[in-house]
Amino acid sequence: KEQLRRNEHHEADVVVVGAGILGCAVAVALGNQDRSVILLERSLKEPDRIVGELLQPGGVQALEKLGLRDCLEEIDAVKVFGYDVIYYGEEVAIPYPEDIRGGEASDEMRGTKRKRPEGRSFHHGRFIQRLREKAMAHPNVTVIEATATEMVTSGYTGQVLGVEANVQGKPDSFFGHLTIIADGYASKFRKEYRTDTPVAKSKFWGLELIDAPLPMPNHGHVILGDGAPVLLYQIGTHETRALVDIPENTTSASVANGGVKGHIRNVVIPSLPPAVRPCFEAAIEKDRLRSMPNSFLPPKTNITPGLAILGDALNMRHPLTGGGMTVAFNDVVLLSDLLDPAVVPSLASTGLVLKQLKRLHWQRKSLSSVINILAQALYSLFAANDTQLKALQQGCFEYFKLGGNCVDGPVGLLAGIIRNPFVLIYHFFS
Repeated sequence: KEQLRRNEHHEADVVVVGAGILGCAVAVALGNQDRSVILLERSLKEPDRIVGELLQPGGVQALEKLGLRDCLEEIDAVKVFGYDVIYYGEEVAIPYPEDIRGGEASDEMRGTKRKRPEGRSFHHGRFIQRLREKAMAHPNVTVIEATATEMVTSGYTGQVLGVEANVQGKPDSFFGHLTIIADGYASKFRKEYRTDTPVAKSKFWGLELIDAPLPMPNHGHVILGDGAPVLLYQIGTHETRALVDIPENTTSASVANGGVKGHIRNVVIPSLPPAVRPCFEAAIEKDRLRSMPNSFLPPKTNITPGLAILGDALNMRHPLTGGGMTVAFNDVVLLSDLLDPAVVPSLASTGLVLKQLKRLHWQRKSLSSVINILAQALYSLFAANDTQLKALQQGCFEYFKLGGNCVDGPVGLLAGIIRNPFVLIYHFFS
């Protein structure tokens, strides 16, 4: 009956716009609660992006809670055990901490007493396709390739009733008690419900290295030198993602200095570990340079009846720390708990749903605020371009070299497994 309602009448309990990281996960999570869900996606082809490729242990844990952990299988995902920070050629290893205070241990994370939590890195598109397969296979979810064009809103109450969309070039409409907007960093609907816009002061330029001999396999590498930070991490057995941060108005990346390729050759490559340089040079010649804006957008409370804006459409932070997907999956865990049928029997109870969305705004802060602040603060430090910040940058590296709690605390926060803002404050003032 519900499937007929979705397919024939385009009506459901929930309409989700965007079958990306959050959209797929929330569709499955609400479907598991016996909610009827329509999931709309502009293109169901495998996406090809240079970010959204590293999932922190706290994200793996959330994925497991959602019953989606097997989406990490069969995509040549690589285990991630922590970070290797290289400061002007000097290395310090920062493994994920053994003590996982601040988060529940999954069966996999418990392991032996000394087993450390693990993250995963992978090709973004492969992971997305696995999530979409899960959504498509769910009996309570109908996935439709459609481009949402505008909201359907009650002229009397202002409540969002659904969306209008183009399906195979023809106009159509989809209706639900709750419409979830999860259309990513370039959301077309965000501006209708908030006046501020994302702030981007730099871009990540991405390359794919082949068979790169990384200094510390199964670790994310953060390379600090004269320029902004460079990230290296495996995304497959043979592939390594390189992300070069270039702030706006960088002189060494000007047209007169050879543009982005000139910056990479003259500033970035000399700062890399010698063993990696040949792979980097080969990638510049063979691979196409692609960029993504590094955006910051603080979250806002969802206050429009019948509407929830989530994921990157709601909240973004610099991707330096790889926290975006971890925040998204944990938001889905929280939202599904808050909208549990035992608490909200019917999503048609718009007032109750709005009340729960306000609770989501505050409950998510124990994790999201920590990751947001850490991402922005570390980027400001690692991209230091004056003597005072450079001194702080060196001090941060020396702090990491102390080891013990000086690395366990910060990386536990970054990994999404310590969810306590006071731990962040402690390390900021240490």
